[in-house]
Amino acid sequence: MPGTTVEMGPIEPQSLKKLCLKSLKKSRDLFSPIHFQLAPLDPESKRIRMSHKISVEYKGIKVGSEIVPGQVNTAAVEASGSSNILSISGPGDSRVSQKGGAQNALVVGPSLQPKTQNDVGVSGKSTSVITASGSSERNFSNSVIMERIPSKWPRPIWRPPWKSYRVISGHLGWVRSIAFDPSNTWFGTGSADRTIKIWDVGSGRLKLTLTGHIEQVRGLAVSQRHTYMFSAGDDKQVKCWDLEQNKVVRSYHGHLSGVYCLALHPTIDLLLTGGRDSVCRVWDIRTKVQAFALSGHDNTVCSVFTRPTDPQVVTGSHDSTIKFWDLRYGKTMLTLTHHKKSVRAMALHPTKHCFASASADNIKKFSLPKGEFLHNMLSQQKTIINAMAVNEDGVMATGGDNGSLWFWDWKSGHNFQQAQTIVQPGSLDSEAGIYALSYDLTGSRLVTCEADKTIKMWKEDEDATTETHPLNFKPPKDIRRF
Repeated sequence: MPGTTVEMGPIEPQSLKKLCLKSLKKSRDLFSPIHFQLAPLDPESKRIRMSHKISVEYKGIKVGSEIVPGQVNTAAVEASGSSNILSISGPGDSRVSQKGGAQNALVVGPSLQPKTQNDVGVSGKSTSVITASGSSERNFSNSVIMERIPSKWPRPIWRPPWKSYRVISGHLGWVRSIAFDPSNTWFGTGSADRTIKIWDVGSGRLKLTLTGHIEQVRGLAVSQRHTYMFSAGDDKQVKCWDLEQNKVVRSYHGHLSGVYCLALHPTIDLLLTGGRDSVCRVWDIRTKVQAFALSGHDNTVCSVFTRPTDPQVVTGSHDSTIKFWDLRYGKTMLTLTHHKKSVRAMALHPTKHCFASASADNIKKFSLPKGEFLHNMLSQQKTIINAMAVNEDGVMATGGDNGSLWFWDWKSGHNFQQAQTIVQPGSLDSEAGIYALSYDLTGSRLVTCEADKTIKMWKEDEDATTETHPLNFKPPKDIRRF
């Protein structure tokens, strides 16, 4: 009735385990006639289950029947029914690996053998294993033969290691930039001591010292078309030096902060500079006019290179992006967002249509002109990479903030040498940093500019052989697609 209420007793709280045991007991009461005794296994269901497991695990492997000694010829085995034969090729005549009594030989897939005059017929279905002479006496009944799939990753060629053969000291501050002369007779270095020094390539002797900047010189470039050298520094200045008069003939004003990188267009009289104002500026060399201000980066533009064809300008920034620029309109063509850290260095391959970019997370390789991601280098330097360069032989060098100098095979991405620079006496161990590096025009010498105020020159070790420095290469198992 609606007026009456039914009083319920207190409900005892029960744990989940107790409820599961109660449910299990009810299920046993329903389906098991005898407690504490399992029902007997059904042989038919066991047979079906085992046959399914065998077919899933060993699809191409079948169990062979007993092989009688003397019935298998060295050439082939012909079965009157269907026969499965595993042929393992070798240098000599083949023979049968077998043991007395019944043997279960594992074979992979059916293979056809040509009929000869000495073929012996075996009644029924038969399987056999034919091994090569000279091979070890293996019991194939206890091993599964797997086909080894060769790696499609390109194998690097052996390259001799590089060694330091000259240390040049003369700067009074960190050496931040380097540029080679088109005649390959001298190179210039810019330093934190606000000077630019010209050195002889062959002897390493100082030829000239240029002063004019009031802050450290962060970028250098020597023109292939004129007798000009261009420099940029933290003092917001971009200068053009006439190498015939050894003095500044033009200055390019417009940057709002320090200038970090500099590049010359290979076919047009254009100069490109990138700096801390997040803008890459394009200058006309002769008129000192700023043609474009390529704006779009969110942070410092710290690396730039140019090409004769589109994309003619490629910039890397601290905002971890790489941008391709259309030089006709001054607009962005493409933005690459593969890196997670600042892209402090980039290197264009001298002959192939691709380039590499380096950041603290990885070194990546991209194709040109579309900017498709090719692959990562197979090792991680695990430091801030300030500079990188590649020569025509496909040897890429990367210099890190901790003084590590790694050499890579360009095609495969294999790191074949890990060198560590040594600071000059009187310097701190923390000054073992590489800020700039460049190959000479032949690609046989490498010059590194370092934080211990020295310039080191490297060349290939002529005494190295494949025995003294073997190639330890393992192709990657998993290839990252980003």
